[in-house]
Amino acid sequence: MIGMRTHKTHKRAHSRYALEGLSLFGKTIRLGRMQRRLTAQELAERIGVSRSTLQRIEKGDPKVEIGLMFEAAAIVGVKLFDADDKGIKALSDRTDDRIALLPKHVYKARKQVVDEF
Repeated sequence: MIGMRTHKTHKRAHSRYALEGLSLFGKTIRLGRMQRRLTAQELAERIGVSRSTLQRIEKGDPKVEIGLMFEAAAIVGVKLFDADDKGIKALSDRTDDRIALLPKHVYKARKQVVDEF
């Protein structure tokens, strides 16, 4: 067709480590839901997603928005970084301090100068 571009769909390859981590995260969310005696429909409604999206979260689907996974984890009590909001804020502040000590930009290393005469 004139003026239309064709795009190849490129499937993102995730490392085994990332996929296993997402799977574990999803299982942990499911465990938390079940321990709190929430049905899949109840948790999905609390997150604001469909039940099928919750199923994808609990399976660790890498295409689910990370914010949705974090929200599900928060609702069912899965601790990600620290026990409470103050702990997360303190960790975030310390991380900001560490970032501030690093150079503002990252550059590729230039060729080493060989000055042996």
